[in-house]
Amino acid sequence: MEDKAISMSLESTEAIFKAMASWVALGVEIFACAIIVVAIIEAIVISFTLKFDPLRPLWKRKQIFLRFGSWLILALEFELAADIVRSAIAPSWNQIGMLAAIAVIRTFLNFFLERDVEKLSESERGFVAEREAVIRE
Repeated sequence: MEDKAISMSLESTEAIFKAMASWVALGVEIFACAIIVVAIIEAIVISFTLKFDPLRPLWKRKQIFLRFGSWLILALEFELAADIVRSAIAPSWNQIGMLAAIAVIRTFLNFFLERDVEKLSESERGFVAEREAVIRE
């Protein structure tokens, strides 16, 4: 009888943990989605302001990409965190395998996006330094 009570207690604790982890993962995914929405709105607003700029310098468009890419990197990090939380509650090897595949894809996306943003950021810093040197002369 005592073993049955312990077993039922463990099962209810496990159910509570799974429910909490599921809600945490959902909350993190909602937050990541909100980050993406903010990034999209910001990119659209800035793009429209550039459309009416007669000069439309390339560096301003690159700046949009840098900001948008930075937002996406942040959102991907949160999505990866949600995947990690979900892996803690995945009941089968099939689900764990699917979560692992998604995590690998997101990690690769994050890596390449971060690399592109860093390259562009470095070239942007060089451009700003050149521009400041020209202004000083």
